[in-house]
Amino acid sequence: MLDTLGQYIVTVADWVCGYPLFFLLIGGGLYLFISSGAVSLRRLPASLAELRRRPGNAERQAGQISSVQALLSVVAATVGLGNIAGVAIALVMGGPGAIFWMWVSAIVGMSTKYHEGALAVMYRGHDASGRPRGGMMYIIEEGLGHNWRPLATFFAIAGMFGTLCIMNANQLTEAVTATFTTPQWIESSSLLAAVSSVTSLSHVQAFKLLFGILVAVIVALVVLRGIRRIARVASFMVPFMVGVYFVMVLYIICTNLGRVPDVFASIFHEAFNLQAGFGALAGIAIIGARRAALVNDAGIGTASIMHGASRNTNPVREGLIAMLGPAIDSGLVCTLTATALLICVPDIQSIEGVKGLAIAMDAFGRAIPGGAYMLMFVVICFALSSMFSYSYYGTSCAAYLFGERKARYYTYAFLASLVVFAVVPLEAAVGMCDLFYAMMALPTMFTLLALSRRVHRVTRRWFKRTKSNDAPSVEMATTPEDKDMTSEYKGAEAES
Repeated sequence: MLDTLGQYIVTVADWVCGYPLFFLLIGGGLYLFISSGAVSLRRLPASLAELRRRPGNAERQAGQISSVQALLSVVAATVGLGNIAGVAIALVMGGPGAIFWMWVSAIVGMSTKYHEGALAVMYRGHDASGRPRGGMMYIIEEGLGHNWRPLATFFAIAGMFGTLCIMNANQLTEAVTATFTTPQWIESSSLLAAVSSVTSLSHVQAFKLLFGILVAVIVALVVLRGIRRIARVASFMVPFMVGVYFVMVLYIICTNLGRVPDVFASIFHEAFNLQAGFGALAGIAIIGARRAALVNDAGIGTASIMHGASRNTNPVREGLIAMLGPAIDSGLVCTLTATALLICVPDIQSIEGVKGLAIAMDAFGRAIPGGAYMLMFVVICFALSSMFSYSYYGTSCAAYLFGERKARYYTYAFLASLVVFAVVPLEAAVGMCDLFYAMMALPTMFTLLALSRRVHRVTRRWFKRTKSNDAPSVEMATTPEDKDMTSEYKGAEAES
């Protein structure tokens, strides 16, 4: 009976996380992109300028983390195994053309993230100590009204389960076991033999148990110290791991310069290959866009939790920072992966029965001396950074439901799950988490679409004032005029 139930959960999760989730995220994101006047393209220079802006005194005294720290923490969650394994799978299924549609999805996702970031500042709650707490649950309750609290509760419940890193814990453990161990070493290890005798686990399972405990300890050292520690670690890890990955791909490009033009030519050619027929073209587009949508988390609502804890009091500025997330993960990192794979494995579509991570490790291993181990190091960094941020997401959802004091028990449960699912791969549990993840998207996209006009009004007013010099430029430090935009968006509410 349990096996039947597990199969049913997996079947439902696979269907919901397939085309329904794709059309919800991409279709809704496309509407936000068009209705906002292509904010992700038109306001990109202002968004980049925000990275150079020095925070004012008001920002230093309020909130918990800076806007840039919030961005890097969000990127730490989204830049993970999907940016490597997911891209490889997209190339196998859809060919080089899928990458072009990943870029399109990134642009659409940037618009969605802009709305998430802006609303996270416009409508946020506070914890028992008075510190700002953000998230879609607060946006729903404060933005849509208290009558919509059941929808906020629905999001928070789904968020607690959807942000568990069951897949990451299991895949990371499997990858480390396959890369750094051999059957001979595992069977001859006295330590593993001792653990096996005590726990009645096999030697392989004993190794996974010890590695799971190690991962849980590392994650605990970060997440138990709260969001500020998570933000500081993310501020270091994200530039470091993306930089290391960039150097690896740059090496592959420099040693294969002659093949680079053909790679990008194939991306654009296959993206619009009408010879394959409209059905095939649509399939390639959906594969690429779907993978990007699932990688950057745009429209899921998790980013609003981190950006809601920002010290920023200006929703437009926070939105400009937030929209850079998909540009980094679905744009930069996924492009790096695709370029390296297409150079190293030109016939990637002919590969069958190989997992995405295995494809990447084999390609990097052949292109760079010790490349497989270097890539594994990057994968470990990616996976750990995701766990840091997702722990905070789930804890924030628990805090909304049960209060700050009881939310810490969720953190302990999160850490325990990293150990359990490192040893026991439960397909049904993974499917259930995926299902809850998709359930987060429903209230998120509904709320973003319902409140989008308010965001658009505030955006137009802000840039109109900026252009006429009635407000500080986005490149300047925060001034008293920028201290509180409550009247701005409340005015937008009154007009709507």
